Amino acid sequence: MDSVTETAQRTAHEDSRYEAVRSRDARFDGAFFFAVRTTGIYCRPSCPAVTPKRRNVRFFATAAAAQGSGFRACRRCRPDAVPGSADWNVRADVVGRAMRLIGDGVVDREGVAGLAVRLGYSARQVQRQLTAELGAGPVALARAQRAHTARVLLQTTGLPVTEIAFASGFASVRQFNDTIRAVYAATPSDVRAAAPAADRAASRTATPSAGVPLRLAHRGPYQAGPVFDLLQREAVAGVEEVSGPPGRRRYRRTLRLPYGTGIVAVEERTRVQGNGGGWLDARLHLTDLRDLTTSVQRLRRLFDLDADPYAVDERLGADPRLAPLV
Repeated sequence: MDSVTETAQRTAHEDSRYEAVRSRDARFDGAFFFAVRTTGIYCRPSCPAVTPKRRNVRFFATAAAAQGSGFRACRRCRPDAVPGSADWNVRADVVGRAMRLIGDGVVDREGVAGLAVRLGYSARQVQRQLTAELGAGPVALARAQRAHTARVLLQTTGLPVTEIAFASGFASVRQFNDTIRAVYAATPSDVRAAAPAADRAASRTATPSAGVPLRLAHRGPYQAGPVFDLLQREAVAGVEEVSGPPGRRRYRRTLRLPYGTGIVAVEERTRVQGNGGGWLDARLHLTDLRDLTTSVQRLRRLFDLDADPYAVDERLGADPRLAPLV
């Protein structure tokens, strides 16, 4: 393929992405991110802010790539909080496997060398493949994840900043402060003060003993009922339990994690956002807060929260036997 054809295809691809931004299409949240050159911020496609001019927009495959190019997260749409791409849960290639391992905290615990060993590649090969497809290497991807974990803890718990820094996976308080300023253009104290009212209220009671309140975001529509039906039917005694009437059930289970153990409770009732997405409320009790990121990623896989319901509907709807069921 010659350079002219490649340029034409890339332009057409970016034009279709811009249409998603212009229409604020939440179906693409997490599939890509866009940044605005004139403001220095990056957003999710459904951001409610005024749509920027096409010539001022850049597109990125990941939040980490946008951050690496010097853009900071939008305070209105909080692009770092969107569900991830469903591709990472099904792809068996090195990039898909790497993203699952990074999400599980492997880079924070074992470094890039440990990630490379698990993948069966050299660290240089892993860096090259991730950067080529996602615009960011494993260190940048892990850094973006740490920043998101830190924001969640700052805004939903009353934990001291020093504890949050190490619980988020940072090696030092200075590294934590520098990253928060770079990603959010604010100090940790400012990030905490900017928390939504509901998060500020929850933070008053959120302690390690009381548990960390979580919002497990999903794309809409999400049918929690059938998921809870399955979990209730296949619950392992002594490990899992489901209680309460349908529609208001609570799922609880124990967790075995890298630094200790945990117990999580997830509510069936789905909270809906204006953009069509929503979240499941959860509360997580951990013996070591460094396991927060790993816990969240495992819960996301358990409840299939990164699934693309529109793609599922399109694929199953094409089957004459399955179409009436979707």
